[in-house]
Amino acid sequence: MIHVYLMPGMAANPSIFEYLKLPDTQFTLHPLSWKIPEANDTLEVYAKKMLEEIKEDNPVLIGVSFGGVIVQEMAKYITTKKTIIISSVKSKNELPKRMRFSRALGLYRIAPVSLVRNIDTLANYAIGDRLKHKVALYQKYLSITNPIYLNWALQQMLCWEQTEYNEDLVHIHGTDDPVFPYKYIDKCIPIKGGTHAMIITKCKWFNNNLPKIIGN
Repeated sequence: MIHVYLMPGMAANPSIFEYLKLPDTQFTLHPLSWKIPEANDTLEVYAKKMLEEIKEDNPVLIGVSFGGVIVQEMAKYITTKKTIIISSVKSKNELPKRMRFSRALGLYRIAPVSLVRNIDTLANYAIGDRLKHKVALYQKYLSITNPIYLNWALQQMLCWEQTEYNEDLVHIHGTDDPVFPYKYIDKCIPIKGGTHAMIITKCKWFNNNLPKIIGN
């Protein structure tokens, strides 16, 4: 049996993996949840806290977005069968210019909490079925609103120092990702039309292809 641990994206809960279905005769899926960090936790410290949830040897680690950064950090301390990142980055060199700009100016100190808190406020004033549907999806999947976590996570994402990555790392990325634009991404498996939410919207592709990717 291959044990697959799933790390969601920033502020997201494990329900983003609800459509991921791998053959249960081969794979056991373990969705992980974010722990609330101490404000001064480094990525190294946080990765080691998350490793407490890994109960098997030689697991597969899959991380989405900021979760992809976390699984890369976790993989520095254990042996994995495979480490896979989705809609994420392998180094700070793949961050878009606007994120580098935010880092340089320290804008991460003022942005995140109000943004996520406003989702609930927006829901009260949403007009039109399409907007209401989009807000409902945000509320369903982006439920981690603790301000300590949000401030910490955004700072760690923008200030990540990694420049080199393991050549065995598998990177799957959408060509239409607006958060981490495809043009900045080096060496990945491209998913045509995939957005930052493709773990949900392209679930059929993942269900069909992840078993082969893990097995290779």
